[in-house]
Amino acid sequence: MTDSALPSPSAGAFIGREHRLAVRVYYEDTDFTGLVYHANYVRYFERGRSDYLRVAGISHTELLERLDPCAFVITRMEIDFRNAARIDDALVVHTTYDTVKGPRLLIGQWITRGESLIARARVLAACITPLGRARRAPADLVERLTPRLLNASQS
Repeated sequence: MTDSALPSPSAGAFIGREHRLAVRVYYEDTDFTGLVYHANYVRYFERGRSDYLRVAGISHTELLERLDPCAFVITRMEIDFRNAARIDDALVVHTTYDTVKGPRLLIGQWITRGESLIARARVLAACITPLGRARRAPADLVERLTPRLLNASQS
């Protein structure tokens, strides 16, 4: 079997305005008790945000290669931990991009195991230039996000 015969990794899918990404808990994600180490939830949330954009047709690489390049930086993240995830658990990272206003993007995320809420996060991201200065999100990026925002008239 060649590598080309393997399926591509899943970037998840949209269910309405919500993006869902399946994540498996591996040994490397856990502490000595077999529970997910708290900092790894931040990594799961990052994967959810990145794959949301990927499925929406927004490429981080293309954003950096634009004539007016941009990237994202997280300026605030609040996480409520509700239940512990364990080695071998099948989790789902849920992501909604809720608001885009100027350079700011407000994002809601939560992780579930079946019907059980594991963690919830409120994330504030900013669109920046390669020099790290805040900038308005590009119009074409906002256009791709608009159908799934809480209030489609925002930007």
